[in-house]
Amino acid sequence: MARAVSHVLGLCAVALVLIITLAPAHAQSVRVASVLPMQVPADLIAVRAQPAIGPTVVAPAPGEQVLSEALLHNYVERQKALRSANVFGTDASGELNSRTLMSYIARGSLGGGNGALSAIASFTSPLERSVEGELNPQLLARYVDNGFMPTTKRVEQANTERGCLAQAIYHEARGESEAGQMAVANVIVNRALSDKYPETLCGVIYQNADKGRYRCQFTFACDGRADVPGERRAWARSTALAEAVYAQYATGQKLDMLPRTALFYHTTNVSPSWSNIYNQVAQIGSHIFYSPN
Repeated sequence: MARAVSHVLGLCAVALVLIITLAPAHAQSVRVASVLPMQVPADLIAVRAQPAIGPTVVAPAPGEQVLSEALLHNYVERQKALRSANVFGTDASGELNSRTLMSYIARGSLGGGNGALSAIASFTSPLERSVEGELNPQLLARYVDNGFMPTTKRVEQANTERGCLAQAIYHEARGESEAGQMAVANVIVNRALSDKYPETLCGVIYQNADKGRYRCQFTFACDGRADVPGERRAWARSTALAEAVYAQYATGQKLDMLPRTALFYHTTNVSPSWSNIYNQVAQIGSHIFYSPN
């Protein structure tokens, strides 16, 4: 009896499968063609196929892009051509201006091998501070004249400058208060901004360090001793202060601990001959600061 029931159930299952398989389908299938994107116009494909630096120029290796007026002009014209393609039959957008160019940069193309975008990567901040309006030849020419430096090199240079400043603060004033350390850093920045000294912080701090022992501007730089910091807390203070001072210096903010003319100082336990020639402008902690006028 059980075997007969089992055969019947098996036949029913086979019949059910056949009914489902042979029954006509009422659901409409989605056609793949209906969800594909619109066809890209041939002229737009041609523009996209051209390298960003021009159709006849060989792309330089990453980090070796040389910014020129021709490069920037080609980039702007290429973006105009891409934007003018009327893919959806709508009106073309407005002129390419500084805000539009900044939007291109912000789209994350800087690491994608686009030579023009890489070349203007470090120009982001000046563009944001520029007067709103269309990009003009004067703005671009001013940047070209200032020279192009890859972002990685700018970061490396900034780290080096901060390191030199931290060394000077530590060795010259690690026992001083924050105000005393800031004043020493202020003198270094004043010298870098003066046309009478090297134009970098490291250049100021290590000026004449190669001329022999005790012939440099800052004693620690040529006293023959190792410059490796030995006091961890003092070095941490110096590093933090150097970070803050360099941020102000790099963005053009004025350090107001001392007057801009303060270029010299000495400790209170010495009295160099030049101290009678220059004007004393401040005494902070164990340092006396002077201005030549």
